[in-house]
Amino acid sequence: MSLAVPASRAGRAWLRAWPALLPALVFLPVLLLPPVNHDVAAVLSFAERWLAGEQLYVDLIDVNPPLVFVLNLLPAGVARVTGLGGVVALQVCLVALGFALWRLALAVRDRAAEGRVERAVLDVLPGLVAFGAGYDFGQRETLMAAMALPYLLAASRRMQGEAPRRAVLAAVVAGVGFALKPHFLAVPALVELAVLVARRRALGVALRDPVPWAMAAVWAVYLASLPLLFPDYLGAVVPLVLDYYLANGGQTPLSLLLIPRMGTAVAFLLPLVVMAFLWGGALARVLALAGLGALASALAQHKGWSYHIMPIELFACALAVVLAARWLDGLGAGRPSKMMTGRVAAGLGWLFVLYLVAQGEAPWNQLTWRHSDAYALTRMLREHAGGERVLVLSPGIAPIYPALNYARARMTLRTMNIWLLEGAYQDCPANGRRYRETWEMGRPEFFVYRTVAEDFARAPPAAVVLDEMAAIPECGGEAFSLEAYFSRHPLFAEVWSHYVEVGRRGRYTVYARRG
Repeated sequence: MSLAVPASRAGRAWLRAWPALLPALVFLPVLLLPPVNHDVAAVLSFAERWLAGEQLYVDLIDVNPPLVFVLNLLPAGVARVTGLGGVVALQVCLVALGFALWRLALAVRDRAAEGRVERAVLDVLPGLVAFGAGYDFGQRETLMAAMALPYLLAASRRMQGEAPRRAVLAAVVAGVGFALKPHFLAVPALVELAVLVARRRALGVALRDPVPWAMAAVWAVYLASLPLLFPDYLGAVVPLVLDYYLANGGQTPLSLLLIPRMGTAVAFLLPLVVMAFLWGGALARVLALAGLGALASALAQHKGWSYHIMPIELFACALAVVLAARWLDGLGAGRPSKMMTGRVAAGLGWLFVLYLVAQGEAPWNQLTWRHSDAYALTRMLREHAGGERVLVLSPGIAPIYPALNYARARMTLRTMNIWLLEGAYQDCPANGRRYRETWEMGRPEFFVYRTVAEDFARAPPAAVVLDEMAAIPECGGEAFSLEAYFSRHPLFAEVWSHYVEVGRRGRYTVYARRG
């Protein structure tokens, strides 16, 4: 009998809790189905190549600062040790991180000081933020938002002079998330300024708060590591980013705000920010500032891509459900039962999920996976280059990734795509010709031209994927052909003659080596 009572109570607690938990967990099956996000897959592939012996920023050249590759060494290592595919190992690590952040978010709160509906909502909010990104799950922006939430919950208590448990740990975790991109620092800058303003009457105590210093220590260590461990990033890659990458696809702040998804997110966020500062309480104000910081980050990147917008949406949805919960708690129409608060929390959670489904790409990408270009390329690569090396000449990341990952094939190109060529040919050559001669090329263009040909000839890959679109403007009515461009190099031309077409999908053609 003594064992039956706790079991019965646990069963009743589960029956009360599961409706609220369901919206936060509904995305989990979606996250584990293909396709994994293309950018996430590309970063993972680079981390696997780095672990296999290639040198980051020498053999592997990318615009991303090193931290994201360092973090991806964990799933790459898990895949290598266990034999799991890289994608499966990454998904396991991301889901484990999501649950760890959920637990940390629960630890920093004072649940006794919260209203019943607010408490039920905050119990499931970390799961909504961690797993609600859908197709963008694992992107740096969504990692930042999920890793920031425990810190934001602790910051709302720090604004009131409290010292939450595990606040320093939450700050360290958030500091790593904010360090993924320099733009993300807008979020802690706004939040810490608000904490100082709220505690201005005890400024000395506020300045001794270990939380901002813990985050600053994370950033200081990371910055100090760059010249010591990654000198080629500062010396070679950053100048390339400034000269060749930032100008590609850049938009003005006004044009960014006119992107439908961005405009909708901003129109959703701004009224909530006003409500948060009028009557929302400390947590609502902190979430509002996080949303504004995410908006500043998205505008600073001047691209308007979906994952740049996602943190704005995650923080706005979190703010909306917190405001709604506080409003319901403040109605004063009696104390709702635990079952009723669970149902209310579930209803707010479903609104959170439905907004993200309406704005995002999941579960639609998963449902249409077998009809996608990425799936078709995966099948062709598995047949002709499964587990082997592949040269891809394309301006795109998707659908090349995750097709390469699912085929367990390894890219031979030193960059993720041909972004250096895109930067070199933003304008037509001054001589009026379609392609520059070698003596006319700048160092970055000559580097791409030479290394692609030399790497191709030194160790011919099992297959080549050629994109018919170069994403380079026409000159004199003539399109830029990647095949024609590289075939001018005698090494490339000689090896290329040994490849035959084995499949085509859309604008992508797959070639396999004869013999």
